[in-house]
Amino acid sequence: MANIDDFKAKLTGGGARANYFKVICNFPAGINVNGANEIGSFLIKNASLPASTIGMFEIPFRGRKLKLAGDRTFDQYSITVLNDVGFTIRNAFERWMNSISQHVNNVGLDNANDYQSDIIVQQLNRNEDILKQYTLRGAFPINISAIELSAEAADTIEEFTVDLQYQYWTSDTTT
Repeated sequence: MANIDDFKAKLTGGGARANYFKVICNFPAGINVNGANEIGSFLIKNASLPASTIGMFEIPFRGRKLKLAGDRTFDQYSITVLNDVGFTIRNAFERWMNSISQHVNNVGLDNANDYQSDIIVQQLNRNEDILKQYTLRGAFPINISAIELSAEAADTIEEFTVDLQYQYWTSDTTT
């Protein structure tokens, strides 16, 4: 019969900790980010390891259904960012979105290579060594949330979310 010492022996490294992570936003070339690359990994408060789904379809055959694997899809990716007084990261994402579709005249970059970039998500251990790394290939922002302002919001730092769409992800265990 297993005991607590057996469990402890199997939980190497104390287990992966959800609060030890780093997100590296590689903004596309040509977008003025004013240092957002350097502080982004510190001010991104929430993220996740990316998901993917393999669809399924059925083919009827004599009263039964043969289930077959379909195509892989990737959900949109969201991060939550703490806002600094210079709005450094928010401004960088606003400029990125504006390069895709400008506010005034609805024109923007039409070559995907010019507005898509890779986002790197790293799961770290307590010594900040990388345990697992994901790269979201061909990412671009599709939504920057509002920042709620309130006279009653004392002792808080503003935060906002950014939703990104991407083509696919790779990890250090996939190709």
